[in-house]
Amino acid sequence: QVQVMESGGGLVQAGGSLRLSCTASGSIFSINDMAWYRQAPGKQRELVARITRGRSANYADSVKGRFTISRDNAKNTVYLQMNSLKPEDTGVYYCYAAAIVNGRPLGNEYQYWGQGTQVTVSS
Repeated sequence: QVQVMESGGGLVQAGGSLRLSCTASGSIFSINDMAWYRQAPGKQRELVARITRGRSANYADSVKGRFTISRDNAKNTVYLQMNSLKPEDTGVYYCYAAAIVNGRPLGNEYQYWGQGTQVTVSS
């Protein structure tokens, strides 16, 4: 079994910064892609940033130049540094991990999600 847990959300004023962290734990052989998604009230969940095991990253246009995704493979941890926050960045941020799991065929990749952490940006 694999667990994914986020931390670091909170309330911040527009223009401020927050850093989110997410760690995957459990029966993990390795983790491929990790990502951050967010969901604003009344809207669909959307991709914010994604990073490969080799640290190749891509971002939603709305956060380019303001957010930075990074990871520590040894710790199975992904980070999201969010600068110059805007009220429209408000939402629940979810961590995603695509993992190869011990005891299962190595060619199979499983998707895991965290419970989410609230980010609120006030104007």
